Amino acid sequence: MDSSAQSKTYYLALDLKQDAEGIKTYEQYHQKVWPEIQDSLWQSGILSCNIFRVENRLFMVLVTQSDFSFNQKASLDANNPKVQEWENLMWQYQQAIPNSKPGEKWRLLEPICHLQKPIS
Repeated sequence: MDSSAQSKTYYLALDLKQDAEGIKTYEQYHQKVWPEIQDSLWQSGILSCNIFRVENRLFMVLVTQSDFSFNQKASLDANNPKVQEWENLMWQYQQAIPNSKPGEKWRLLEPICHLQKPIS
């Protein structure tokens, strides 16, 4: 996680099921994310959300307000029927990455290296 006075950045991973048609369908949904899902992101303090794929592994980059909370986001999501509908639909294409806890979907990535060229 990177942070500044204005925002925080989180990196997460999740796998898709090994199914070429399912992956194609999943990407099609994400090219037209439902407006209610976008609204739920913005209301929870997420400023931007980008998802990248290699094979069946997904990587998500979230930039959030500095006071963003995953617990608060989960609470808001649990009480939003449209978000629950989206999550259930997406879970048809997703699978937990190895060694995930039961019910755990997106997993936070642990930073292991950060190199930055010194300013001279």
